[in-house]
Amino acid sequence: MAGLIAYLYGLYLSQSDDDRREVADAFRYLEDSAAEGVAREHAAVNRRTFSRWFAELGLLHVVAIIAVIYASFPIVYVISASLNPNGTLTGSNVLFSEASSANFEWLNSTRFWDWFMNSLQVGIITSIATVLMGAAAAYAFSRYRFKGRRGGLISLLIIQMFPQILAFVAIFLLLMTLGFVWEPIGLNSKLALICVYLGGALGANTFLMYGFFNTVPKELDEAAKIDGASHAQIFWTIILRLVAPILAVVGLLSFIGTFNDFVLAKVILQSEGNWTLAVGMYQWVSNLLNQNWGLFAAGAVLGAIPILILFLALQRYIVGGLTAGSVKG
Repeated sequence: MAGLIAYLYGLYLSQSDDDRREVADAFRYLEDSAAEGVAREHAAVNRRTFSRWFAELGLLHVVAIIAVIYASFPIVYVISASLNPNGTLTGSNVLFSEASSANFEWLNSTRFWDWFMNSLQVGIITSIATVLMGAAAAYAFSRYRFKGRRGGLISLLIIQMFPQILAFVAIFLLLMTLGFVWEPIGLNSKLALICVYLGGALGANTFLMYGFFNTVPKELDEAAKIDGASHAQIFWTIILRLVAPILAVVGLLSFIGTFNDFVLAKVILQSEGNWTLAVGMYQWVSNLLNQNWGLFAAGAVLGAIPILILFLALQRYIVGGLTAGSVKG
């Protein structure tokens, strides 16, 4: 190609004007041909690159997009229903056909915010107590060697084999009897509900944290003891900082479970002022003649905000906390 161009250029200098125009046309033809060749080569490379990308990752992206759409549709549907002033879920087949804040404004005329605060109070206290008590028990099982230790760990697993619903009658009778002795831990008491939640959650969470505690080298404890630290100081200043991911996961799961629980709260809490959000909102849709799904959807949207905020705040701990402790321990 270079030799041909040099030959044409020499011919161009030695010819007349007409011949020079013909040579110039030949130059332009060569330039256009070279540009088309480069463009075809780039297109072929791009096709090969896209084909390779789609073969390796494209299908995964398609599946991920479908999964996101599938998981997001119920959320979008509830948000659409919360903005529908007709109070129904089937008033229109088109999402967001009507947009109004009437349902959210109507919440202010109900006891929604009382129930919301009750759920927050129960969820926060239960999650904090679960983390502290479970961490203390897991630390004891992980670091101490005492008689009955293995039996205690096995008992934690056996207890989790039985569904909590089997204990509902016993819990009801126990709280009713305790209420005669001390009313704050009897029926219709948020403190009693918190105690029941703690009893049900400590078994699984303690065993989960026990596996995580076993991944922390015991040499750290021994080095701290040489420096004069007590077990309490080691636990509060060293261990808890190292196991922060599992504490975040346990706290998050505990908060979600108690904040959204309906059955136990319905059994224990009897007065409207003590109801949690799930129990109170159920009354809006339990009566077939007086259902208001728009109001229910608006309450569900607002009720999801604390969980969303907590999840985003603890997001960096979630993956590490869920996977750690699964190999050793």
